[in-house]
Amino acid sequence: MEGDLRRLTETFTQPGAIRWIGVRPDRRALMTVLERAEVVSSGLRGDRRTGPGKRAVTLIQAEHLPVIAALSGYVAVDPALLRRNIVVSGVNLLGLRKIRFRIGSAILRGTGLCAPCSRMEESLGPGGYTAMRGHGGITAEVLEPGEIALGDAVTPLLDATETCPCSPKNRS
Repeated sequence: MEGDLRRLTETFTQPGAIRWIGVRPDRRALMTVLERAEVVSSGLRGDRRTGPGKRAVTLIQAEHLPVIAALSGYVAVDPALLRRNIVVSGVNLLGLRKIRFRIGSAILRGTGLCAPCSRMEESLGPGGYTAMRGHGGITAEVLEPGEIALGDAVTPLLDATETCPCSPKNRS
Protein backbone atom coordinates (compact mmCIF):
# COMPACT_ATOMS: atom_id res chain seq x y z
CA MET A 1 0.00 0.00 0.00
CA GLU A 2 2.76 2.45 0.95
CA GLY A 3 4.59 1.68 -2.30
CA ASP A 4 1.43 2.34 -4.29
CA LEU A 5 0.94 5.74 -2.66
CA ARG A 6 4.58 6.64 -3.21
CA ARG A 7 4.32 5.65 -6.89
CA LEU A 8 1.18 7.75 -7.27
CA THR A 9 2.69 10.83 -5.63
CA GLU A 10 5.86 10.53 -7.72
CA THR A 11 4.07 10.29 -11.06
CA PHE A 12 3.62 13.50 -13.03
CA THR A 13 1.83 13.79 -16.37
CA GLN A 14 4.25 16.32 -17.82
CA PRO A 15 7.02 18.73 -16.87
CA GLY A 16 6.02 22.29 -16.04
CA ALA A 17 7.37 25.53 -17.46
CA ILE A 18 8.42 28.92 -16.08
CA ARG A 19 5.90 31.61 -17.09
CA TRP A 20 7.01 34.61 -14.98
CA ILE A 21 10.04 35.59 -12.86
CA GLY A 22 10.28 38.42 -10.34
CA VAL A 23 12.48 39.64 -7.50
CA ARG A 24 11.81 41.94 -4.55
CA PRO A 25 14.86 44.22 -4.20
CA ASP A 26 13.73 45.49 -0.79
CA ARG A 27 11.12 44.55 1.80
CA ARG A 28 8.27 46.75 0.53
CA ALA A 29 9.63 47.53 -2.94
CA LEU A 30 7.76 46.83 -6.15
CA MET A 31 8.66 43.55 -7.85
CA THR A 32 11.18 43.69 -10.68
CA VAL A 33 10.02 41.46 -13.53
CA LEU A 34 12.76 39.47 -15.30
CA GLU A 35 13.09 37.30 -18.38
CA ARG A 36 15.94 35.34 -16.80
CA ALA A 37 17.59 35.11 -13.40
CA GLU A 38 20.55 33.59 -11.65
CA VAL A 39 19.62 31.18 -8.86
CA VAL A 40 22.13 31.47 -6.01
CA SER A 41 22.16 29.78 -2.60
CA SER A 42 20.03 32.57 -1.09
CA GLY A 43 17.42 32.51 -3.89
CA LEU A 44 17.26 34.65 -7.00
CA ARG A 45 20.06 37.18 -7.44
CA GLY A 46 18.63 40.63 -6.77
CA ASP A 47 15.92 39.39 -4.40
CA ARG A 48 15.84 40.73 -0.86
CA ARG A 49 16.61 37.35 0.74
CA THR A 50 20.05 37.47 2.33
CA GLY A 51 20.90 33.86 3.11
CA PRO A 52 20.19 30.28 2.16
CA GLY A 53 17.20 28.59 3.71
CA LYS A 54 13.92 26.80 3.27
CA ARG A 55 12.20 29.91 1.90
CA ALA A 56 14.93 30.98 -0.54
CA VAL A 57 12.58 30.80 -3.55
CA THR A 58 8.80 31.11 -3.72
CA LEU A 59 6.77 29.57 -6.53
CA ILE A 60 3.11 29.87 -7.47
CA GLN A 61 1.09 27.97 -10.01
CA ALA A 62 -0.18 29.89 -13.06
CA GLU A 63 -3.38 27.86 -13.06
CA HIS A 64 -4.25 29.39 -9.67
CA LEU A 65 -4.00 33.01 -10.83
CA PRO A 66 -7.52 33.10 -12.35
CA VAL A 67 -8.91 31.58 -9.14
CA ILE A 68 -7.16 34.20 -6.99
CA ALA A 69 -8.45 36.92 -9.33
CA ALA A 70 -12.02 35.61 -9.16
CA LEU A 71 -11.93 35.31 -5.37
CA SER A 72 -10.54 38.86 -5.14
CA GLY A 73 -13.13 40.36 -7.47
CA TYR A 74 -10.75 40.96 -10.39
CA VAL A 75 -10.81 39.82 -13.99
CA ALA A 76 -7.07 39.02 -13.80
CA VAL A 77 -4.29 39.41 -11.27
CA ASP A 78 -0.73 40.54 -11.98
CA PRO A 79 1.74 37.99 -10.52
CA ALA A 80 3.83 40.90 -9.18
CA LEU A 81 1.02 41.68 -6.71
CA LEU A 82 1.39 38.22 -5.17
CA ARG A 83 5.10 38.72 -4.40
CA ARG A 84 6.24 35.24 -5.42
CA ASN A 85 9.49 34.73 -7.36
CA ILE A 86 8.39 32.29 -10.03
CA VAL A 87 5.10 31.44 -11.73
CA VAL A 88 5.02 27.96 -13.27
CA SER A 89 2.39 26.16 -15.32
CA GLY A 90 1.72 22.57 -16.28
CA VAL A 91 2.85 20.85 -13.09
CA ASN A 92 1.10 20.62 -9.72
CA LEU A 93 3.38 22.51 -7.34
CA LEU A 94 2.01 20.65 -4.32
CA GLY A 95 3.50 17.51 -5.86
CA LEU A 96 6.93 19.17 -5.68
CA ARG A 97 6.57 20.17 -2.04
CA LYS A 98 8.93 17.60 -0.51
CA ILE A 99 11.04 16.54 -3.46
CA ARG A 100 13.93 17.80 -5.56
CA PHE A 101 13.21 19.37 -8.92
CA ARG A 102 15.17 20.94 -11.73
CA ILE A 103 14.13 24.41 -12.81
CA GLY A 104 16.24 25.67 -15.67
CA SER A 105 19.75 24.52 -14.75
CA ALA A 106 19.19 24.91 -10.98
CA ILE A 107 18.05 22.21 -8.57
CA LEU A 108 15.64 23.11 -5.78
CA ARG A 109 13.79 21.16 -3.10
CA GLY A 110 10.24 22.07 -2.21
CA THR A 111 10.10 22.77 1.52
CA GLY A 112 6.57 23.83 2.35
CA LEU A 113 3.47 25.76 1.55
CA CYS A 114 3.81 29.47 0.87
CA ALA A 115 1.00 30.88 2.97
CA PRO A 116 -0.29 34.35 2.20
CA CYS A 117 0.85 37.28 4.28
CA SER A 118 -1.07 40.32 5.46
CA ARG A 119 0.34 42.28 2.48
CA MET A 120 -2.28 40.53 0.34
CA GLU A 121 -4.88 42.84 1.90
CA GLU A 122 -2.89 45.79 0.52
CA SER A 123 -2.18 44.16 -2.85
CA LEU A 124 -5.60 42.68 -3.57
CA GLY A 125 -7.84 44.69 -1.25
CA PRO A 126 -10.05 43.51 1.60
CA GLY A 127 -10.33 39.73 1.50
CA GLY A 128 -7.07 39.35 -0.44
CA TYR A 129 -5.54 37.24 2.32
CA THR A 130 -8.49 34.84 2.26
CA ALA A 131 -8.51 34.75 -1.56
CA MET A 132 -4.90 33.52 -1.50
CA ARG A 133 -5.47 30.77 1.09
CA GLY A 134 -4.81 27.42 -0.52
CA HIS A 135 -3.42 29.07 -3.65
CA GLY A 136 -0.16 30.61 -2.39
CA GLY A 137 2.20 28.06 -3.91
CA ILE A 138 5.29 26.59 -2.30
CA THR A 139 8.64 27.59 -0.85
CA ALA A 140 11.91 25.96 -1.89
CA GLU A 141 15.55 25.78 -0.91
CA VAL A 142 18.38 25.93 -3.44
CA LEU A 143 20.40 22.71 -3.66
CA GLU A 144 22.39 23.62 -6.78
CA PRO A 145 22.64 27.15 -8.18
CA GLY A 146 22.00 27.74 -11.86
CA GLU A 147 20.21 29.88 -14.41
CA ILE A 148 16.48 30.11 -15.15
CA ALA A 149 14.58 31.79 -17.98
CA LEU A 150 11.03 32.13 -19.17
CA GLY A 151 9.92 28.90 -20.83
CA ASP A 152 12.46 26.70 -19.00
CA ALA A 153 11.22 23.31 -17.84
CA VAL A 154 10.29 22.46 -14.26
CA THR A 155 10.99 18.73 -13.84
CA PRO A 156 10.73 16.52 -10.75
CA LEU A 157 13.90 14.60 -9.83
CA LEU A 158 12.74 11.40 -8.22
CA ASP A 159 15.65 8.98 -8.07
CA ALA A 160 19.33 8.53 -8.75
CA THR A 161 18.72 8.36 -12.51
CA GLU A 162 17.22 11.89 -12.34
CA THR A 163 14.40 11.05 -14.72
CA CYS A 164 10.73 11.72 -14.28
CA PRO A 165 7.87 9.46 -15.39
CA CYS A 166 6.62 12.57 -17.21
CA SER A 167 9.61 12.54 -19.57
CA PRO A 168 8.57 11.72 -23.14
CA LYS A 169 10.96 8.75 -23.26
CA ASN A 170 9.16 7.25 -20.23
CA ARG A 171 5.65 7.60 -21.67
CA SER A 172 4.02 5.13 -24.02
